[in-house]
Amino acid sequence: METGEVDRESAQAVLSGIPLPVVLIGADDRIVAANAAGEAILGPGQIDRHHALALRQPGLLAVIEAALRAGTRAEAPYVIPGPSHEVRYRVTVSPVSVGESRCALCTFEDITEQELVGQFRRDFVANVSHELRTPLTTLVGLIETLKGAARDDPAARDRFLSIMEREAGRMSRLVEDLLSLSKVEAQERQRPTASVNVAELINAAAASFWPAVTEGGLSLEILGADAAACIPGDADQLMQVLQNLIENAIKYGGAGGCVTLALHAQSDAAMLRLDVVDDGAGIEPMHLPRLTERFYRVDDHRSRAKGGTGLGLAIVKHIISRHRGWLDIDSAPGKGARFSVYLPKS
Repeated sequence: METGEVDRESAQAVLSGIPLPVVLIGADDRIVAANAAGEAILGPGQIDRHHALALRQPGLLAVIEAALRAGTRAEAPYVIPGPSHEVRYRVTVSPVSVGESRCALCTFEDITEQELVGQFRRDFVANVSHELRTPLTTLVGLIETLKGAARDDPAARDRFLSIMEREAGRMSRLVEDLLSLSKVEAQERQRPTASVNVAELINAAAASFWPAVTEGGLSLEILGADAAACIPGDADQLMQVLQNLIENAIKYGGAGGCVTLALHAQSDAAMLRLDVVDDGAGIEPMHLPRLTERFYRVDDHRSRAKGGTGLGLAIVKHIISRHRGWLDIDSAPGKGARFSVYLPKS
């Protein structure tokens, strides 16, 4: 081995013992070695090639150049596009002496999850702020009007107070749903163990909605809930699932239509299935994958007008997840919607 030349086999052996993806770049700008995780990032056949051919992002190349030429240690981002989201790395580039050569050691730290969580929190705060801003703005405007021009106008005062009551109720529902979502998320890893009779819950939930069904000119049909169907679960949370799904079916079902609650609890099946079906306008297929996202609405104006907070199906998803089940949604324009809850029997 000539003076100043890096022993590639020794370097490869050392890098193989590092758990993070690591790439070593020599003074001649060529990739000397990489561990298996580092090679996965570089791609096949990159060893002994110029590093700029494999790591094409300007920020990282500038940091590598500084490490090789000036002996400067620094960090740079490195992003790999993916089918669903970007994979993001924080790359620490350190000048290291290998024999008589100055090399650059690049250590890749996957920060994708941190970035996603951070973005999720920012989006969540922005959504909550947006949801609260509209009713608060309405309330402030009405209060100012009542203190001024409408002070001595009984008709306007009564109308404005009704609007204020509605907007205050909207904020109250939002806060209640946020607290409920937070509680469900905190318990999601704790599977319930109490025995719950789902048939009894269905009948109780349906009974609580008879006034709304009658007022909306709808009919409510219950199928399969005439026999015991016990599973391990949290009765209060499963009742919340039923109430959210039934309420949605009543809100968005067609006038004069039918809401159907069907329980499928065959003795030879491992899963119990509960369907909540409406014959309303239906939902475009492109919306179905996103329905359980927080604050996602198919028709934002219509949902707000009906008092929706955009959190109901997110709460449903987390409760079902806690019970180790899943939610399936089937709908098409003009064909209504079916929300199917699958829950394990044991």
